[in-house]
Amino acid sequence: MSNLLWVGLGGFLGATLRHGVGLCMPSERFGAGTLAVNALGCLAIGVVFAWVEARGELEAQTRALLVVGVLGSFTTFSAFGGEVMELAREGRHLAAGAIVTAHLVLGLTAVVLGRVVGVWALR
Repeated sequence: MSNLLWVGLGGFLGATLRHGVGLCMPSERFGAGTLAVNALGCLAIGVVFAWVEARGELEAQTRALLVVGVLGSFTTFSAFGGEVMELAREGRHLAAGAIVTAHLVLGLTAVVLGRVVGVWALR
């Protein structure tokens, strides 16, 4: 099976899991579902990193299924957390701080800009 199919299968599983968490933890008031998904995704990517450190690289199909597919569709925040952790582990603390800042500033700015464009376009 090609890696694309493994990513697709993992994506289906991750999206389904994300939806399930959302049903269990509605996010209307605080965003608890999103917070839970992000925390669980980061926990999972941490486990994957520990596995890789202890046992060596994942096979391409396993990486496609679990990391790109399941975790990628469950939450991209896990990828973000993993990248920041790797930078910090390498002693690149300034780069880690810069990427955190960039994600927050660019992400929130894009939401505001998207809302402005959407309101303007829907007039």
